[in-house]
Amino acid sequence: MSDIAEIPVDEQERPLPPPPPPVKSALTDGPILRTLLSLAWPNVIALSAGTCTVIAETSYIGRLGVEALAAMALVFPTVILTMTMSGGAMGGAVASAIARALGAGDRERAGTLAMHAMLIGISFGLVFMLGMLIFGPRVLEMLGGRGDVLTHAIAYTQVFFGGAVLPWLLNTMAGVLRGTGNMKLPSFLILNSAAWQIVLGGTLGLGLGPVPQLGMRGVAAGALIAYTMNICIMGWYLFSGRARIAPKLRGLRIQWAMFFDILKVGAIACFSPLQSVLTISIFTHMLAKFGTAILAGYGIGARLEFLLTSIAFSFGIACVPMVGMAIGAGRIVRARRIAWIASAAAFVAVGTPACLVAIFPDLWVNIFTDSAAVRAASHQYLSTVGPFYAFFGLATTMYFSSQGAAKVIGPVLAQTARLIYISAAGWWLSTHEATAQSFFWLAASSMVLLGLLSCSSVVLTRWGPRDSKPAIRPALSAAD
Repeated sequence: MSDIAEIPVDEQERPLPPPPPPVKSALTDGPILRTLLSLAWPNVIALSAGTCTVIAETSYIGRLGVEALAAMALVFPTVILTMTMSGGAMGGAVASAIARALGAGDRERAGTLAMHAMLIGISFGLVFMLGMLIFGPRVLEMLGGRGDVLTHAIAYTQVFFGGAVLPWLLNTMAGVLRGTGNMKLPSFLILNSAAWQIVLGGTLGLGLGPVPQLGMRGVAAGALIAYTMNICIMGWYLFSGRARIAPKLRGLRIQWAMFFDILKVGAIACFSPLQSVLTISIFTHMLAKFGTAILAGYGIGARLEFLLTSIAFSFGIACVPMVGMAIGAGRIVRARRIAWIASAAAFVAVGTPACLVAIFPDLWVNIFTDSAAVRAASHQYLSTVGPFYAFFGLATTMYFSSQGAAKVIGPVLAQTARLIYISAAGWWLSTHEATAQSFFWLAASSMVLLGLLSCSSVVLTRWGPRDSKPAIRPALSAAD
């Protein structure tokens, strides 16, 4: 048997080694529920700290007098609107755009989006600043501010909204980090901000130690100082390259497509907190005719809603990068599965404590009042509405999931339907001498309506690209 000569092979013609397998990420490939819970728990802690801040502020502002406490109640809706718009609506839109870019494997685009997001945050902050400095006193007067109450409210507004760019920039940066899947750092900084806000606001407002008492201006200044500290930390983390993306500052060119990618979600999403505040205002106005005890009882229930909203937001914010990255990678089925699992988890997480309070309302009511009339009204409200808070958690998660998919108009329209329902049905009840219990059932049914419509909007909305029909080629003839 003769030897077979080896055929020489050109090294340049050797086959290339197989490409390395793609790097897997928990957000795009991991178990959905486990990943969701790992992202949600830091948010639960951070947002619960925000609730503690509200309670602490109410406590030490009360030491400034009844007028100061009333003034804080007057400005609270505008402050909450600022925070929910910058954090939940536009912040969620920023996280969605970043996540979709990373899901598609385009880090350069994600970095460019981050800088455009900050420009949007600064611009919106300037709009809020100018709007409230110019029109704020008139708005506060329209809301019922008079005398010393109006004076205290204007003092707080001038300082807080004079620095309105700060909360907008802080929440925008947090949205950028959440879009990369980093929930721990933004949550830690929100927790840190809450702690410093309590310390600085109390010190400057009450004048502790050698610090002069600045009143409501000091309370507002404490919040802005806390925001500034955390903006510095978050900015250093982002621009030092420690995040998954690096915002492109040097040589940045304004690209309107980047603005559109964020605003097509954020601009529409901003209508949700607006409608939510309007719905609460209308419902509160309707209940006011039943007297102070009913109104106070509802207020205690509303505080529970504020706490449960933090839990719902924690799951919602967590699912934005998961859905966004799945959409960016073209994995539509996984994106929808994330939305449904997150919504089911929020339904249980919100509904369980709400039902517990509905069965044993004294667990919550005893914290706030000893008045027999207020306690009776609170028991009535919580036993009626409590079991249906779970639908609010369902709607909130569907809203954030839709942000991740950049298809948010459905859940926003569901909020519009709830506003119309509350207004129309409430007007009808008012003209037919309905009892307060009837209005409590109206609140409960509106939550069910919001949850079911939000789910329906996700079912009916196409998340993936439209199917493109292949071009039909003419059949070859015999002559060809």
